[in-house]
Amino acid sequence: MSGVFAEGEKALFIDSKQRRYLIQLNKEGEFHSHAGFVPHTSVIGTLPGQPVESTKGSKYIVLRPTLEDFVIEMPRGAQVIYPKDLAPMCMIGDIYPGARVFETGVGSGALSMTMLRYGAHITGLELREDFMNRAKANVRSFLGEEALSRYNVSLGDSYETTLEGSFDRVMLDLPEPWQVVPRVQHVLEAGGLLVAYTPSITQAVQVRESMGKGWVDQRTLEVLHRTWHIEGMAVRPDHRMVAHTAFLTVARFIGANAVLAETND
Repeated sequence: MSGVFAEGEKALFIDSKQRRYLIQLNKEGEFHSHAGFVPHTSVIGTLPGQPVESTKGSKYIVLRPTLEDFVIEMPRGAQVIYPKDLAPMCMIGDIYPGARVFETGVGSGALSMTMLRYGAHITGLELREDFMNRAKANVRSFLGEEALSRYNVSLGDSYETTLEGSFDRVMLDLPEPWQVVPRVQHVLEAGGLLVAYTPSITQAVQVRESMGKGWVDQRTLEVLHRTWHIEGMAVRPDHRMVAHTAFLTVARFIGANAVLAETND
């Protein structure tokens, strides 16, 4: 989206200390903080990047939020997968426009929105109705109705529900993904990819152990995120970083009855 801000759009206020505030613009609305307030009409009709000033003289830069901004600030029920893991999951999972994805444990919809932004068509299962409704609301709020039309989420227990259909990719984010691995084998196309998000290494090990001869090219990795402080030529890593959040396990499915041919070096 480009051009001036319109009523109903989301806007990101950034203050002098780089604090970020996500709001939805309304002609009658006001953005309030400890530094006074800013009428939304001061933003509606202006271009992104224009400074605005509060009633107490504090200045903000107003921008359109990115998907990363929205994921960090959006309403949530379940704990979200953070951007440092979302991008690698979509890369190693090879999410592409038109990909048919089965996702279980949709939570607040962070991974769903990232894959929908890539152009995927998602069939999801979520155990809790409040989480499912929150995920759908977040998709509609940030990506709109077109993305929502590619997002088919229903209530169900992934450990018990009989899975139907045919999928190119499987994304698992639930407490015991190793219980679901055997269940997705009859709906995942040969050559398809599975990605599992697990907080602990013992969970990752159990996921790997649940994969039989039909799985190849298994990998487990961890993504660490460290920012740097740069001031002129004085540079150093920041004292704080986003280290462990989860282990990402990816594998290719070649068929439940596949037998790997032995090769000689």
